[in-house]
Formats: sequence, structure tokens, C-alpha cells
Amino acid sequence: MFKIIVELFFLVIIQAAITPFIRRLAFVLGAVDNPNARRVNKTPMPTLGGLGIFVTFNIGVFVLLREQFPTHESFSILLASSVVVLTGMIDDILELKPRQKMFGIFVGALVIYFLGGIKMNVLNVPFINKQINLGWWSLPITIFWILALTNAVNLIDGLDGLADGVSMISLFTMGIVGYFFLHTRQLYIPIACFMLAACLLGFLPYNFHPAKMFLGDTGALYIGFMIAVLSLKGLKNVTFISLLVPIIILGVPITDTIYAMIRRKLNKRPVSQADKHHLHHQLMRMGLTHRQTVLTIYALSLIFSFISLLFLLSPTWGTWLLIIGLLLALELFVESIGLLGEKYKPFLHLTQKIISARSTKDPTVEVWHLGQDKPEQLKHQNDKKD
Repeated sequence: MFKIIVELFFLVIIQAAITPFIRRLAFVLGAVDNPNARRVNKTPMPTLGGLGIFVTFNIGVFVLLREQFPTHESFSILLASSVVVLTGMIDDILELKPRQKMFGIFVGALVIYFLGGIKMNVLNVPFINKQINLGWWSLPITIFWILALTNAVNLIDGLDGLADGVSMISLFTMGIVGYFFLHTRQLYIPIACFMLAACLLGFLPYNFHPAKMFLGDTGALYIGFMIAVLSLKGLKNVTFISLLVPIIILGVPITDTIYAMIRRKLNKRPVSQADKHHLHHQLMRMGLTHRQTVLTIYALSLIFSFISLLFLLSPTWGTWLLIIGLLLALELFVESIGLLGEKYKPFLHLTQKIISARSTKDPTVEVWHLGQDKPEQLKHQNDKKD
């Protein structure tokens, strides 16, 4: 274990050392993010940061910790992730349409399913310990899982260091869960989570505000894809909680994605059409600075990670309470920052009605002006106190 920890620190150093070279390559290839109405950067910013993370992670898999990983599966993931990285690079240089990016992720997911054999075969029904064999449903569910998580991470990549930090927290939590709680024999899965988190840590100094380099779609798609694959691999032959835990750990990007889709449907806009009403946009509208917004979302991600650990330690009734409490708190938070718009606040309105209804049952308080006689009712109450 000590050797693995040393290699993880070495990965951080490799990532920090390789990033300046990838930065220069981005300028050469023209992978530069120019300022526009939707961007927060004021100057042209090199992207392709994810290419360095891809290279560093695979140095760890095929060189530093080669003995920890099965050969066939490692090459399958390398091939699939290469398709995703290539898709992201083309988008960073030429700018692809959303459906074209989805096709690249879809091809990578097919490689994972058929060549890598990483798939969701069994669905564990909550609380009754019953397993359902998915059969032919295994393919669409696996593809959906990969597409959904990949795009969820891609959507939160809107501020300096945001996707990097949130993904790092999520991966570190997944590693802890896999190593200490799931008791799986496939220890290379949590090790891979820690390795990718180490790569993100090495890139963070270049990406945190004020950023010197962006992840780009190369990085956001690659990180999301790897999180989806690693979480999917960790779900095999385990319980319902292990299905729920990755969703809770990735609560920030998943919540932002779901509410973005709902918001665009309510406004009768295409789901794939970008807007400036994501979580980080709303927090900045409330007056938070760039750094404060990023750190606030980091804190939210840590809260989700902590809650995911509570799920693993709670009895059945505690799990239900956690789910209900989490959903209520999440809805309250979403409405309070206006993630679906200023008009959509049903839970807050219901709470206000309940408070107003209770206040009408309170005793009437009479108010008088200075110089006037005190009302007889208050005189009578003061006499009783005396």
C-alpha cells in the first residue's frame, strides 16, 4: 500500500510537469477558448488540459502500477477513452455539434460494453434483496449510464477549476467507498479512482482561478467517461447501496444536469441548447465572486460525499430518512437560488403558506403610538405579571 501511495504522489508531480507542454501544444493546434457571451474568461485560453490528464493516468496504469491492472480490461478502457478524448480534441479545435459529441461518447460506451465486458447485468431491487437479471436491457441501461454521467461532468465545466475539483472530490470518495466499504476483490478499481484524482490534483494549480489552462471538452468528457466506467465497474455483484452511492457522490453535476433539462423543457427550448442558468451562474448572480462560487460548489460536493458515506453506515430506516431529507433539502436549495427560474418555487410557497396560516392563530398584538394611552388589554396582562 505504501508503494501505491508513493506512486500516487509521483502522478501528481508528472501531471504538474506535463501540463505546460500540453499548454503549448494547445496553442499550436489552435485549441483556444476565445471570449464570448457565454464564457467567463476575458482573454483567449488554451484548452486540451484533459489530454495531459489522459496521458498521465495511462502512465500510471501501464508503467507505474502495471501489476495492479488486468491487461485486457486496461487496453479496452484505453481504446474506449481514446475515442472520447479524440472527440473532445476535435471539439476543442473545430467545435462539434452536441449530437456529434454524443456519437463519440456512444462509440466509446460500445467499446466498453462489448470489448471490455463492463456492463450492468443485474439490478438490485431496494430493501427487499431481490435481483433482477436485466437481459437485453443491459445494453441500453449501460449506454445510458455512461452517456448521462459523462455529460453531467461536461455541463458543470463552466468556471475555473470547477469540474476539476468536483470530479476530484467525487473520485476520492468513490475510492474510499470501494476500498473500505464494498469489500470487493477488484482493488484496482478504487486504486484507479485515486490515480485519476491524483492527476486532477496535479492539474488544479493550472486550472484554478485565475486559470492558465482549461480542461476543455477533451478533459471534461474524458473525466466524466472514466467516472462512469469506474463506477459501473464497481457496481458489479454488489448491493443496491452501491448503485445509489455513485449517484449521491456525483450529486452536484447530476442535479445541475437534471434541472437544466427540466428548465429548458419548461421554457420550450431544446435540451441540448446551452444557457447561462446553471448552478454556478445562479450563485454568481447572488453576488458571489468567481472563487467563492467554485469553493461553495466544492463544499456542496463534499456534503454529497459525506451523505453517501452515511448511506453505507445507516440501517434501512435510516436510509429512507436520508433519502427524504436529501430530496427536501435539495429542492429547497434549488428553489432558493432560482435554478428553475424565479417563478418556480412551489416548496417555498407552500412553506410560506403554512407559516402564514400559523401566524393567524397567534394572539393579536396591538400597537399604539408614543404619547397615546396603553391599550387596556396590555395593561391587564402587565397587572397579572406583577
